[in-house]
Amino acid sequence: MAGAGATKRAASPSRAISPPPVKRKVESTVTKKAVSSFFTPTSQKKPQQITWRVVNNSAVIGKYVTESERKPAAGKSKVAAFDLDSTLVSTASGNTFPRNSADWKWWHSKVPTRLKELNENGYHVIVITNQKKISLKKEIKAGNSESKSLTNFKERAAAVMKQLDIPMSIYAATEDDKYRKPRIGLWTEFLDDYDFDVSGVDLASSVFVGDAAGRPRDHSQVDRGFAMNVGVSFKTPEEFFLDADPEPLVEPFDPSVYVREAPGDDVSPPFSAESPLELVIFCGSPGAGKSTFYWDYLEPLKYERVNQDLLKTRPKCIKVAKEHLAAGKSVVVDNTNADAETRAHWVEVAREFKIPIRCVYFTASPTLCRHNNAVRAANQSLNPESRTLVPGIAFGDFLRRFKEPSMTEGFKDIIQVEFQFRGDEEKKRLWGQFWV
Repeated sequence: MAGAGATKRAASPSRAISPPPVKRKVESTVTKKAVSSFFTPTSQKKPQQITWRVVNNSAVIGKYVTESERKPAAGKSKVAAFDLDSTLVSTASGNTFPRNSADWKWWHSKVPTRLKELNENGYHVIVITNQKKISLKKEIKAGNSESKSLTNFKERAAAVMKQLDIPMSIYAATEDDKYRKPRIGLWTEFLDDYDFDVSGVDLASSVFVGDAAGRPRDHSQVDRGFAMNVGVSFKTPEEFFLDADPEPLVEPFDPSVYVREAPGDDVSPPFSAESPLELVIFCGSPGAGKSTFYWDYLEPLKYERVNQDLLKTRPKCIKVAKEHLAAGKSVVVDNTNADAETRAHWVEVAREFKIPIRCVYFTASPTLCRHNNAVRAANQSLNPESRTLVPGIAFGDFLRRFKEPSMTEGFKDIIQVEFQFRGDEEKKRLWGQFWV
């Protein structure tokens, strides 16, 4: 019962408060085009205009096809290959890297016209680009089948190809492996895609255009090095699109200068045994030529080798070295031995056995060492023990820790060795390529 003073609730109205909801017509989202495509035999369907694939979880490859075919070239095919960023396109925002997939514009207004002319003249137009910021990991938490960086790259590249509307392909390297310029993995994929590994390419008439040319303001010279590795001419965007004169270069690294003829019989070897029993330690960056020097000059003299990459720890290296010395065999310590503290352990071993200790110091530059590791990773037969790239920090760590004045402490003598590409002609060719 309502309390005192309470008012009685008003009666419900007899008429409807509002008109009943209108029954909506459900429209199908299936288009006539989709229905037609479903019932069209596969053999009669037109190919998708843009297709994407990922190779070895590393290289991203997109292909754009048009209804009009490229004019066939007489003889071997000609290729016009381009870097993407700062060569064909730049950011519309002015940022170094694009904010999103729509943040792009042509590097110059002449770019699309020139590319279409190349297509009309029978060139295969392709893009070969390093894109290390792309992640190929799936973003499962966000419910996406691919990362946002990969989606943005695809959308941006697709927009570029659609505006050009010529048959072309884009090859992108996302890791620091054989696909990354100046290495030629992406070029090899291109040759395989178009069967040019069989029919061949007119290299003399082909060109690669890129902004990483080794000029003072350039971040690197990987584009110039890539063109050199492939065997095609190289031009900067300014030279190719604007007919600008070539600019001066920072002194480029040229590995071919390290390729030397094998020494003659009358040349003294760089190392010879001076004591019946001795300890020799190597000192140098990864890729400086230490192991090669051992196999070429000390292994024939019956020196035993200890290496921390194989034995994993210094105590194990010391244990094995002492066993060899106790058996009357001279020993080579094939490690970086970058700091005086590390070298002091081996000086103490020599004192314990009352034998001389010598040091072989490898003077190869960091640039040459990086080159050697890249070649070794791409050509595993050159060194079975080294199958992966050594991280760049290894070189910096060696240079930071290495103190040359302390090299004189405790050693009988110090032999300085400059790296040389030796061996058969095939090996010298591989070592002499412009890979960094």
